[in-house]
Amino acid sequence: MSFHLRREEVLDGDRLKAMLNESPARAAQAILLAAREGVLEAQALLGQILLDGQGIEQDQPLALRWFEIAARRGHGMARNMLGRCHEHGWGCVGDAGLASRHYRIAADAGLDWAMYNYANLLATGRGVRANQAEALRLYRRAAELGHAKSMNLLGRYLEEGQHCPANPQAAFEWYRRSAEGGDFRGQFSHGSVLVTQGRTEEGLIWLRKAMHLGHSTFLKGAARALSLAPDECLQALANEYGEKHQLLTAASVS
Repeated sequence: MSFHLRREEVLDGDRLKAMLNESPARAAQAILLAAREGVLEAQALLGQILLDGQGIEQDQPLALRWFEIAARRGHGMARNMLGRCHEHGWGCVGDAGLASRHYRIAADAGLDWAMYNYANLLATGRGVRANQAEALRLYRRAAELGHAKSMNLLGRYLEEGQHCPANPQAAFEWYRRSAEGGDFRGQFSHGSVLVTQGRTEEGLIWLRKAMHLGHSTFLKGAARALSLAPDECLQALANEYGEKHQLLTAASVS
């Protein structure tokens, strides 16, 4: 059965996400047709579902082409995703320098995700000369726009006094906002602070949320950190983190 999507629905991101969850293959068909008709949002989304293999056969080189088409027409997230593709070698040879140029264009246009991604390269010196002060500025800008991952990293700079005056109170507030925004690293940071403040029960709630959302690499490091804590509750939680890490690792191998 054919599945038709009105132009205004294609431009409604929430509607598209709901349709992809309900019927990925049918939604992908409609997105493909709309992209071919020149609907910008559909072109960017087509790149994403091709990259993810959501409702359509995964094809990273073709995803890259659609991101390029949408980026040339001024779509910020498509430009950011071009950066992601070049950074990670999705559908192309990895090139962090080229990725940084795409991120910077989208960041200069005001996209929080691009600010975050460009800041990550600046902070680590990948593809660009390391510049911690500029990385901090971009994390701050993205955090102020509501980007949860940037909030956590801004909190870390402020807590440790890296390239800025130390401000633990401000750091803890950014951790809280990051946690409430759904970032698992922010949840871990916020939970850890609450534990150190003696609010152990509240802290454990956030640490468990981080465990449920975090990926395998995060869980492994977090388990190691928690295992060194003197509190028996945290040591027990470290075991839970370790078990979750093992489950995710086994699932990825199978």
